[in-house]
Amino acid sequence: MRFQDRQQAGRQLAAKLEELRATQHWPDPIVLALPRGGVPVAAEVARTLDAPLDVLVARKIGVPGQPEVGIGAIAGEDPPLFDWRALKMLGISPDELTSDVARERVELHRRESLYRHGRPAPVLHDRTVILVDDGLATGVTARAALRLIRAEHPAALVLAVPVCAARTAEDLGRDTDQVVCLQPHRDLQAVGVWYDDFHQVTDREVIDILEHEHAAG
Repeated sequence: MRFQDRQQAGRQLAAKLEELRATQHWPDPIVLALPRGGVPVAAEVARTLDAPLDVLVARKIGVPGQPEVGIGAIAGEDPPLFDWRALKMLGISPDELTSDVARERVELHRRESLYRHGRPAPVLHDRTVILVDDGLATGVTARAALRLIRAEHPAALVLAVPVCAARTAEDLGRDTDQVVCLQPHRDLQAVGVWYDDFHQVTDREVIDILEHEHAAG
């Protein structure tokens, strides 16, 4: 089944999470979106769960010449997290990616400043953190984000996505308390294949959604 757009996917994901919350203890929940694509999805989740919405900016490190193929990621000020099997297979050393990491770190800081407008990052200690994206392929960006969150000792950590590569979701189970995926696929191909409308979300859209949710809250 394909999703019409990220909003529809978010509503379906929110309904599933609401079901789970009724049977589990999720103290003081907060929804964190991986921007940009995860923000419209996460907004629907936050509304349904009546939880605050914020963003966690993580950046993918791509293969040189093929930036869409993720072989690493950064989140916060943590050192880069690499897919070591992929690096070995491609014959790439971390040192060769130093300039790419530096460039993505600059972009990470730019987006955090732009999206937060001076607001501090939320406190996650002893809270239920629900990390949301529009899909899960290699999972390297999500893993970097999950490890950053885990270091703050949340009460519970949930990764929630509408569609995912089944193997990736299984692997990420070691980094989170629970992975919620509406549509796990053995052959995902690409996340966008499962959406009718998978336009590139803009900074302006992210800012508008966050401002609307904060005003409503």
